[in-house]
Amino acid sequence: MEFGAYRGELVAFCYRMTGSFHEAEDLAQETLLRAWKARDRYDPERASVRTWLYRIAANACLTALEGRGRRPLPSGLGTPSEDTGAPLVPSLDVPWLEPFPDARFDVEVRADLRLAWVAAVQHLPARQRAVLVLREVLAFSAAEVAEQLGTTVPAVNSALQRARAALAGVGDAGELSEPDDREVRAVIQRYVRAFEAADVTALVRLLADDAILEMPPVPLWYRGARDYGLFIERVFRMRGGGWGMRQLTANGQPALAAYAPEPGGGRRLHTLQVFTVAGGRVTHNAVFGDPHVLEGFALPLRVEADGPQRPC
Repeated sequence: MEFGAYRGELVAFCYRMTGSFHEAEDLAQETLLRAWKARDRYDPERASVRTWLYRIAANACLTALEGRGRRPLPSGLGTPSEDTGAPLVPSLDVPWLEPFPDARFDVEVRADLRLAWVAAVQHLPARQRAVLVLREVLAFSAAEVAEQLGTTVPAVNSALQRARAALAGVGDAGELSEPDDREVRAVIQRYVRAFEAADVTALVRLLADDAILEMPPVPLWYRGARDYGLFIERVFRMRGGGWGMRQLTANGQPALAAYAPEPGGGRRLHTLQVFTVAGGRVTHNAVFGDPHVLEGFALPLRVEADGPQRPC
């Protein structure tokens, strides 16, 4: 019995449940190992292999989430900072939401992974979260989900109704454009040129008036094009010009790997920036600087200053 073909979608499911790419990989691996050990007990009369695997994965995730709080982004924890010169002290005790490295998985696996949606789902109780993802994203029937979670169809329907109500209006994909949309590509390319030229004025022109900038594991976040621009000015004062940017995608959204200039030449991987673009403007930039998070994207740690900045 072959289970490996399901690994990618299981990782995506576990990511939606936990908000951690690294934990999702471990849980998907645990699911496949459990399935292999229990393969002689699999009954094709009761469920398809895929449905059976998701039963194992859902229960592995629910066990992992017992007694655990949600994984937030800084913007989900309080009001925006008004001090663009505040100390950048990381909160390493907070289990922050992590981005998802699209390039490592098939396009089909990467659907419904937008950061805002995953962050919102983290507010749901774990079983409601499981019902929502299994029913709404993966399109299992209520009867299949009841079997997967060891409950009843009425309980599944009730949990789904409560989850939908809790998430009403969050992360409306209809307002967002895909990374390969021509207008989105143009906005991101202009952002790259402005950032690499340290042209804050040009960069601010690309922002929505209420654009959000946040930087986990630093708990600070800023709202508004003015404060966004002031903070980027601070970055250039601290680290200088001569940055390089590589285009990629994360969570089905446009993203940039930012390489900061080094004193001896060359550039070193600094952050991963995940963008939301709507109406031809950047409305949100989640900047991830944790080296452990960056490892999941398998990016080169260093590039030459005069090397080509190709899309990844």
